[in-house]
Amino acid sequence: MPTLSGKLINLLELGQDKKILHLLKTGDEDIHLNYQQLLDGAGKYAFVLSEMGVNPGEVIIIILQHGLDLIFAYFGAILNGSIPSIMPFLTEKLLPEKYRKDLITLFQITQPSAIITFKEFENEISEINNEFPLKGIIYSEEVKFEARSNFSKEYPGVLRDESDIVLLQHSSGSTGLQKGVALSHKAIFNQLNSYSQAIHLNDKDVIISWLPLYHDMGLIASFLMPILMGVPLVLLSPFDWVRAPHKLFKAISEYSGTLTWLPNFAYNFCAKKIREEDLNGLDLSSMRAVINCSEPMKVESHVMFAERFSKYGLNELSLATCYAMAENVFAVTQDGIDEPVMIDIIDRDVFQNEGIAKKITKVETSLNMVSAGKPVANCSVKIIDEKGKVLPERHLGEIIIKSDCMLEEYYLRKIETKASMLNGWFKTGDLGYFAEGKLFISGRKKDLIIIGGKNIYPQDIESVVNEVKGVHPGRTVAFGVFNDSKGTEEAVVLAELDSGHVDNREAIADEIRKNVNQSTAIALRHVFLVDDKWLIKTSSGKIARAANKAKYLDSK
Repeated sequence: MPTLSGKLINLLELGQDKKILHLLKTGDEDIHLNYQQLLDGAGKYAFVLSEMGVNPGEVIIIILQHGLDLIFAYFGAILNGSIPSIMPFLTEKLLPEKYRKDLITLFQITQPSAIITFKEFENEISEINNEFPLKGIIYSEEVKFEARSNFSKEYPGVLRDESDIVLLQHSSGSTGLQKGVALSHKAIFNQLNSYSQAIHLNDKDVIISWLPLYHDMGLIASFLMPILMGVPLVLLSPFDWVRAPHKLFKAISEYSGTLTWLPNFAYNFCAKKIREEDLNGLDLSSMRAVINCSEPMKVESHVMFAERFSKYGLNELSLATCYAMAENVFAVTQDGIDEPVMIDIIDRDVFQNEGIAKKITKVETSLNMVSAGKPVANCSVKIIDEKGKVLPERHLGEIIIKSDCMLEEYYLRKIETKASMLNGWFKTGDLGYFAEGKLFISGRKKDLIIIGGKNIYPQDIESVVNEVKGVHPGRTVAFGVFNDSKGTEEAVVLAELDSGHVDNREAIADEIRKNVNQSTAIALRHVFLVDDKWLIKTSSGKIARAANKAKYLDSK
């Protein structure tokens, strides 16, 4: 089995002139790269790292905005045999104080040898470098010279062993970037091979993505997989997408895209925010799979997305789902490729009280659960109870996995690594059940709200709140707060108001209470409406539930 560096060089020799990467940026012409150009750009960074004395096996932190420098720096670190890890660039969505704290935590734990960043970040890095001395700081603006002739044959990364760690994916939790998921060359290739089979990846595919590269869905499915498997990739900036989401569909139409991955909120965001005039003349009929991944998947989101974009050629059957995590490189399960995504209609009360997914036809007391599909090749999945006993189908429990593409460790975190394993199986911390051989995800074990003995999943509350007019889709968070006088938890909802609705707070709060009470069988009393930038988000843009709960309690 080759290393990632060896694979890149093999691809160069097989198709030197093939345009593999198309980089799109608002206001500029599209950039088109073949493998030779990709290696030349990466070679500049590999050479600088080598000259600095950065050795194979040493961690490189990359803090760059989306663009060519980020791409070249990442592969340059891999060519040098170093271990790259991308951290998000400081943007307006991240709290500066939290960002700096996360950065210090990252340095304390991973002990990097070098950092690659922009000049404008110099002051931040200089302060940290005083506390954690580095072999070097590389500013992308200063990497100008050409790569050495035939230097590719001498890249240290080519000589790495398949079992060596090739990259780190850092978790984006609300308590700091504490767990670097260390992945080997072998794990990466095992995942790419099994997942390529699951989605029937072929030479006619074109992958379109706006996802950030510091998240596993962006890094693996929408960056490393297409480049290493020889499939053209069209890459948009996540910042451009947020400002103008129609550009994703424009790219699909222009490049005849066939595959894209989206978090669930993006289905709602695109369906609600894109103007008709921005879609005129676009053709989405080339898409064979729009894959929902990375957060709880909702039937309503799929229906809304299909209804909005079917008139532009989108096939409703192209909507697919995936359950993935960095600890397994990426995909654990996949649905919607060979057959429509399965929807399981279950009894809400039985599910909440007994943890059993009982099929039902009585709509007013039902839950619509979206299948995440069957395990990909060489990946086993089980559901266990609190004592570690394997549960039968339709019984809710913790999801555990075992595969040939699992993490080597949480980097330099032996205690956390050991705690995450159970007799060779990885404990995901997610709750779910199997039905008809397919996996259904209900939420995170640690986020469960228990009200009067009922198990309530915050994602179910949040999906209802997101549908209320005046609430910014995807900017809601629900959690439980213990009420001493009642002896049980009560649900609390925080919701960010859309611009133009700040004067309707009382009416929106009443509508949230009414809809949640009717849809989830709980009596919601505590609704806290907030303005833009109040809610704390993780580095991957998700709402940080624990951090927002702490902020809410501090404000009371």
